[in-house]
Amino acid sequence: MDYQLAASLWQQLWQGLRGPGDATAAPTFLDTATFSSAFAVSELAATSIGLATRAAASFVGSDQPVSVNVRLASRWFQSSFLPRNRPAPALWDAFAGDYRSNDGWIRLHTNAPHHRAAMARVLGQHPDRDALAQQVACWQADALEQAIVDAGGCAAQMRSEAQWRQHPQGQAVSEEPLISWQRTTPGAAVSWPVPAARPLLGVRVLDLTRVIAGPVATRFLASLGAEVLRLDPPGWDEPSLDEELGCGKRRAVVDFKSAAGRGTLRALIQQADVLVHGYRADALEKLGFDADTCARLSPGLVDVGLNAWGWRGPWRNRRGFDSLVQMACGIAQSGMAWAERETPTPLPVQALDHATGYLAAAAALEGLRQRHTTGYGVQARLSLARTGWLLQQHPAHAQRPSAGIQAHTHDILPATELTPWGIGERLRAAARLPGTPQLCATPGYAPGTHQACW
Repeated sequence: MDYQLAASLWQQLWQGLRGPGDATAAPTFLDTATFSSAFAVSELAATSIGLATRAAASFVGSDQPVSVNVRLASRWFQSSFLPRNRPAPALWDAFAGDYRSNDGWIRLHTNAPHHRAAMARVLGQHPDRDALAQQVACWQADALEQAIVDAGGCAAQMRSEAQWRQHPQGQAVSEEPLISWQRTTPGAAVSWPVPAARPLLGVRVLDLTRVIAGPVATRFLASLGAEVLRLDPPGWDEPSLDEELGCGKRRAVVDFKSAAGRGTLRALIQQADVLVHGYRADALEKLGFDADTCARLSPGLVDVGLNAWGWRGPWRNRRGFDSLVQMACGIAQSGMAWAERETPTPLPVQALDHATGYLAAAAALEGLRQRHTTGYGVQARLSLARTGWLLQQHPAHAQRPSAGIQAHTHDILPATELTPWGIGERLRAAARLPGTPQLCATPGYAPGTHQACW
């Protein structure tokens, strides 16, 4: 582990949470095995999980020291749930991945059926990846990227860091704070008990997130005792993510496109303490739930929003995922040069998703602390691209041989999880705050298991 990089990351993370000039000691780092990467991925894993845990300590008023197992934090960035009676579901659609274009590389993201259909509207139907690759090779990468985006799909041309810095969206992202804060209206006095063992007992968290970053945030809040209600759209089904990220949450299905669904959402926001959403920048606004409206519905609300590309710039409303951000912002190209390969080389894990999730959890906890002490609500905004910009400022100093992120038998919790999809085992928490365990009370549930009510 590179302690200098970890110290720098910690300083920037803490100041993003509390503001310039504030400082607190970094966690104690244990078992310091790291990923081999062009960037400080394991250091980011340890410090972001440490930040969320330190925010939990601040919320309960604890001065107990926080420690983080770096190897275990790295494993949480891979997967925390290990299926035991069947193989893990495939993480990628058959056509998702990197393709060589006429003038470079492009990544196609086709995991969602409607994103795959959008890709096919531009490139046609193909029997296999090889046939699709031949068609992609006829295109210039930037033209294909734009055509797929215009069709409602998801794609990203591989750019260098220098190209990203010159790109209007890269410039916009570099000017955003790591966490953008805004104080909102005060609410009624709160009566959360704030016990050290389950500090978020009685706190209602409305989860409007989908893929990795947002669900990581709400999973962490659930592990501290929050009452998390996740709302999914009709037809949502992603077992690989549901088992990994759904523990501790209730699951309801609501169609926000219908008047009845919007009425349900309005009623839930009115009774929520925390709202976590992962839509594109203007998506909730188009539904009639812009930030000011949410603040009026629930005075004192802690409103935490995250998206892929940032909250300003021409791509603020573009669909995006971790793998696409890594391609567009220069991380995959830097990895390719660092590893001396001829193909895009992303991070060893989807670190932008996971780190942003823990930053969002920390922001929610900090917002709750402020609500508890001042009465005011807050809005916090984060993005994968801004987290990527932070990581790009922390390249590995040299090619370091990986000690290997190895699995140890004591990494696993003793209790087996029984989910709707089968049985499995969960990793122990990577961070430790004495007296405040991080442990979800229930396994993951399937969408629609519960009613959309508190």
